[in-house]
Amino acid sequence: MISRTTNQTMARTAQQNLQASMSRMAKLQEQVASSAAIARPSDDPAGTANALKVRSEIRANVQYTSNVSDAEGWLTVTDNALTNTTDILRRVKDLTLNAANGTLSPTDRKAIATELSGLKTNLLREANTTHLGRTVFAGTSDTGKAFSEADGAYAYSGSGTPTTRRLDSGTQMRVDTDGEAVFGKGDNSVFRMMDNLVADLEANNDVSGYLPKVDAAANTVLMEHSALGVRHAATLNAKDNLAEKSISLETRRSGIEDLDTAKVILDMKLQEVAYQSALAVTAKALQPTLMDFLR
Repeated sequence: MISRTTNQTMARTAQQNLQASMSRMAKLQEQVASSAAIARPSDDPAGTANALKVRSEIRANVQYTSNVSDAEGWLTVTDNALTNTTDILRRVKDLTLNAANGTLSPTDRKAIATELSGLKTNLLREANTTHLGRTVFAGTSDTGKAFSEADGAYAYSGSGTPTTRRLDSGTQMRVDTDGEAVFGKGDNSVFRMMDNLVADLEANNDVSGYLPKVDAAANTVLMEHSALGVRHAATLNAKDNLAEKSISLETRRSGIEDLDTAKVILDMKLQEVAYQSALAVTAKALQPTLMDFLR
């Protein structure tokens, strides 16, 4: 059956075409105004899903970057503390070598003992180094001090549970250092060894036997410092990788969500021309007559 084309049919079809053209132009204008390729999920369902996935990866990357920054802070503070500890023990060895000289006067030995007592205090301060209110040598302990000098016990308050930070989806990095492994504790601590050294100096006893003990303490610090260096290098490497990934993710996000403004403006101008042409053609084709009003 052949349908009959009437003025009403032509007018309805022309109106539908004009509305569709206007809708396309409005969408392009909205994109230009928002500078976003996807204003709502219905604009591009597949693109929306990809955008959500990329944004999720970006959020995770931001969190990992924050974790790395925190880990770097812990490791840097610990590195400085271990460097200072090594310097202190180096000075302790020099003083012990001088004190082992049998020709020193009691006054000289007293002066050395006084300096060693001050170095012990400095060493204890390094052992209780904190970062953001947390002791870097006591694991997850929140006591505020890794070692207590009360009654000369030099008790270690470390929790035994290391403090870690997740650097990426598969890597957890230890950011603290075991204070007991570095300084010992109680009677086996480097602090007690220095107390005994000072006491023997003041009692005018031979202190040459302390030289191997000081060397052993320094070697222990050196080994722990080397292990820290490995972790610090790995953390810095993770930082670089996260920075590169951040750029890659932002490029992917931009490719999905950001608008090619020049192209869309050109499309909008072309659509405006097409709409104006359609209006002109429709006006010519559907000119009303007296009979149209009489009907």
